[in-house]
Order: sequence, then structure tokens, then C-alpha cells
Amino acid sequence: MTSQGTALRFGYGTNGLADLRLDDALALLADLGYDGVGLTLDHMHLDPLAPDLAARTGRVARRLAALGLDVTVETGARYVLDPRRKHGPSLLDPDPEARARRVDLLLRAVRVAADLGAHAVHCFSGIVPPDDDAATAWERLAAALTPVLEAADAAGVPLAVEPEPGHLLATLADFHHLRGLLGDPPALGLTLDLGHCQCLEPLPPADCVRAAAPWLRHVQIEDMRRGVHDHLPFGEGEMDFPPLLAALAATGYQGLTVVELPRHSHAGPHYAETSLPFLRRAAAAAAATAPAASASGASGASGAGDPFTAAPTAAAQVAATPVSANPAVAAPVTAAPVATNPAVAAPAVAAPAVAAPAVAALVTAAPAAANPVSAVPDTTVPEGSTP
Repeated sequence: MTSQGTALRFGYGTNGLADLRLDDALALLADLGYDGVGLTLDHMHLDPLAPDLAARTGRVARRLAALGLDVTVETGARYVLDPRRKHGPSLLDPDPEARARRVDLLLRAVRVAADLGAHAVHCFSGIVPPDDDAATAWERLAAALTPVLEAADAAGVPLAVEPEPGHLLATLADFHHLRGLLGDPPALGLTLDLGHCQCLEPLPPADCVRAAAPWLRHVQIEDMRRGVHDHLPFGEGEMDFPPLLAALAATGYQGLTVVELPRHSHAGPHYAETSLPFLRRAAAAAAATAPAASASGASGASGAGDPFTAAPTAAAQVAATPVSANPAVAAPVTAAPVATNPAVAAPAVAAPAVAAPAVAALVTAAPAAANPVSAVPDTTVPEGSTP
């Protein structure tokens, strides 16, 4: 690893290429120069419920290998289990048999991921049912994930839970709450959607990355605006990408950073073609600022801007969130601690016992309610707006 961290590796999500056959989508991404793919198991892309799943998975594994693409398995298909309810049934469904169907899907995803040599399996919690309280929902989530985590641990594939706006598990604080409920199992990791950090987290996105570093197993990326859960093509939102990518590289994260544009499949090949050059330019701008930031830190500059040293108030953090989407205009990146991601190479390594202050602040903010960030008034996002 260099002083700037690891070189980032970019992928594109097949949920943004839903109008293409899977083989065509994979060939497109390889031809464009992507390092990998976020493979959403769905009826059009490696259907997890159709017969001969193992044989079909084997064919996809051989195709990925031939194209030189790495893979993360994603499970956010809208209607793969229920043709009438988006993302239903969830892990929070009041009906035990319905919950079991979602658990079965995740168990299938773990087997697929193991057969593909995937970096991780992604999942999310679902929204709290209308007649349930948060405490009941957390109990259901923990119980439902237990067999999945056992299977993931046995397969050596991390289960990367995603904080999803509007869901029970919506924030980094919620993720740490789940860790506590489950006893911090080694197979439990984090999917961090960088746009979601812009949307509703109290920390700015780059600080979210640094705080989440020990648990990162999968990363998604797109542009987004504050308080609006709308996955946007790059340059159409408010995010400042060079500092964000610099923070991600400095963590030592070795998995894929996957473009997540599920509502743009109508022009998926176009956005796949334009997204990678944008990200490469932003990554190059991030690398160009890193030596200056390192020199500043080495000369004895104060660590006041470092979230591990002194986390500002939530209001100050929100006010400081960058609104520039132009990667050519980037403030110097404050040097951040390099925390090598242990789970990509060895999923069984436990998270650090002592959390840095920014992480500790998130842990102590573990919720009593489903969406607890009171400093930000727009954290509750309707399920209809999710991808």
C-alpha cells in the first residue's frame, strides 16, 4: 500500500443494465474497462429461483473469469420474490413464512457468491411494517440474519448489510446497533452507499468513509443531493468526489466500488460508458491532492479537521458537506489514518475492539427508533423513493 492508500477498483451494477442480457452486460463492462460488476440476482440476471442454479452459476463464473471481472452479489431486486410488492417480503415481514422466503433468497445468494468467488453478499433490512414498533423490528432482523451469517461465515463470504434510507437500518448508527444485537459476528460487514451518506448521514461523506472503514466490505457510488434519495448520474447532484475517493483509497479498501443507477437502465450502456471516465478523473484528482495533504500532516498541522481526532457537531458537519460535483475543483484532502480493510482478504477478522472517536460517536448513537438522526430533519425517506 502507498501513502495514498490502495488503487480503487470500479464496477457497475447490473440493476442499471436490466434491459441487457447478463452475458451482454458483462461483455459491455469488460469492454469499457471496468474491474468488476455488482450482480443483482433477478429474473433476468442469474435468476436465484429458477432450476439448475448451481450449473447456471458455474457458467457465469467461467464468463467472469474469461472477461477478467470481479463480482459482488447484490440482493436488492425489486420484485424477485413478490410480483406485487417492491422488495417484499422483507426480513421484517410479520409473517414468519414470508420472512423465511427472504432468508432463503439470502442463503441462495451466499451459495452463489461462494461459487462465483465474490467479495461479499449485499442485503438490506426493509422498512418497518405499519403496525410494528422498532424494537420488534430489530428483534426480527437479528433473528432472520442469524442463519444467513452462519452460512456466510462457513462459506468465507462476508454479508454486507446496507443502510438504506427509509428502512429500519438506515444509517451507520443503525448498523452498529445491529452489530451489538448480534454480538459482532465476524461475517457481518457493511455495504456503504456513498450517495446515501450525502443524503442523510450527520457526517460528511468522506468522514463517513473514514468512520466506516473497519467494516467496509462493499461500496456503491452515484451522485445525490442532501435530503433526497434519488440516485443520479455523476455531475447531476451535489457530491464532491475527489475528497471522497481519496478517503476511500486511504482506508485500504480492496473490494469493488460499484456504480448504482437502477433507474437508468433505459440508457444503461450510455451511463456505463460515461461513469467510468468520470470516476477515473475524480480518482486522479484525489491522488494529486494526497501528497500535499500528507506533507501538511507531517509538518505538524493540527488534527482538528480529522474526524478521528475531533468530530464537529452534527449541525456543523451538515453545513460543511461539499456541494461541488466538479472533480477538477477539490479542496486539499486532510490526511486520514490508513486502516487496511481486513475482511476482503480474511472475512473472519473481527472489527477493532477500540473504536476511533468518530466511530465511537456512531456506536453510542445506536437508535431506540428506526431512523434516529434528530439533527437532520429529512432522514425519513419514503420507501417509494428507494431504488
